[in-house]
Amino acid sequence: MPTRATTASAPPLLHVRVQPRARRNEVVGWQGDALRVRVTAPPADGEANRAVTDLLAEALGVAASRIALVRGAASRDKLFRIERLSPSDLRARLSLPLPSGERAG
Repeated sequence: MPTRATTASAPPLLHVRVQPRARRNEVVGWQGDALRVRVTAPPADGEANRAVTDLLAEALGVAASRIALVRGAASRDKLFRIERLSPSDLRARLSLPLPSGERAG
C-alpha cells in the first residue's frame, strides 16, 4: 500500500471539463473539483485536446510539454497531469478573480 508521502510527491492531476467549438479560448472557473474551460477547436483529430493543453500551459505559466493528458481524450471530462507544480500552486495559479461586487471572506 503506497504511503501518503509517496502520493503527495506525484505530479498533481487536474480534472478539466471542456466545451469545444466555443467563441474563444478561456478558463471559465471552478465547478466543484473540475476546472471548466472553453476552446475554439473542434473535438476532432485531437485538436481540442491540443488547444486545452496550450490554454492550460498559458494559464499556469508552464511549458505545454509539462502537461500530459492522462484520461478522457474523446470525452469532455479530461484528466491532465501537471509536472513541477504542487497541488496548492496549481490551485493558486488557476484562481480567478471574483466578479465585481463580490468579496472574499
